[in-house]
Amino acid sequence: MRSSIALFLALGLIAGCDRQSGDTPQPAPTPEQAAPVAPSSEKPLIDASHKGKPAPAEAFTAPDGRSVTLAAFKGKPLLVNLWATWCVPCVTEMPTLDALAAREAGKLQVLVISQDLQGREKVDPFFAKGGFKALKPYIDPENAIGFALSGGQLPTTVLFDADGKEVWRVTGGLDWAGDQAKTLLAQLGE
Repeated sequence: MRSSIALFLALGLIAGCDRQSGDTPQPAPTPEQAAPVAPSSEKPLIDASHKGKPAPAEAFTAPDGRSVTLAAFKGKPLLVNLWATWCVPCVTEMPTLDALAAREAGKLQVLVISQDLQGREKVDPFFAKGGFKALKPYIDPENAIGFALSGGQLPTTVLFDADGKEVWRVTGGLDWAGDQAKTLLAQLGE
């Protein structure tokens, strides 16, 4: 019994930004409060153990309201970022993801898929205030793609090659304009 309780507590502590807790919503930082630097002092976890695995088939919602899957983006490398408006590291890395999407347009597709349960109600105002130039607001209020890719851990970013096969994933916030991201993204040319 004691080991079960200890395991439950340990899992809760390491869960990170995976879910909003309690009845009171966590205040979301505004895009202005999110500095374009590494989102936390903790190093993100880089995992290549799923390399070669096909993209999941779960559907999510495109900005125009239609249902879409990751298969619709085959043909070019795809960087999928799972995030939520209440997740501080997620919001912090959003400006650098927007800059990456603008800089790599034509070579790399960058998809940010919100895991906010309130969907457009939360995401659209966040995007309007953020003034993102290259990112579009995809949503997954049922968390189907989120759980298929990350088990609910946020932020999680997964790189798929042009054939829809996973290259690597990053769990935790990352400065997508920094050296570590440049090293990871250099694998696209290999």
